[in-house]
Amino acid sequence: MYVCICNNITEREIQQAIDDGARSVRDLNRALCVGSECGKCTCTARQIIKREQAERAMALAMPA
Repeated sequence: MYVCICNNITEREIQQAIDDGARSVRDLNRALCVGSECGKCTCTARQIIKREQAERAMALAMPA
């Protein structure tokens, strides 16, 4: 799914940036230019960050 239409940034690219260490919309802006044009994508990008962080925290909390 495209998250940032202005810069053609997909959810997969955002997930990869998170894997590479992005922890905020500002980090995504530096890595991918998310939100650098109209800014409408920042809410969705923030939701993706929160979802990914929650999923990773849950994975760490589960016993192996």
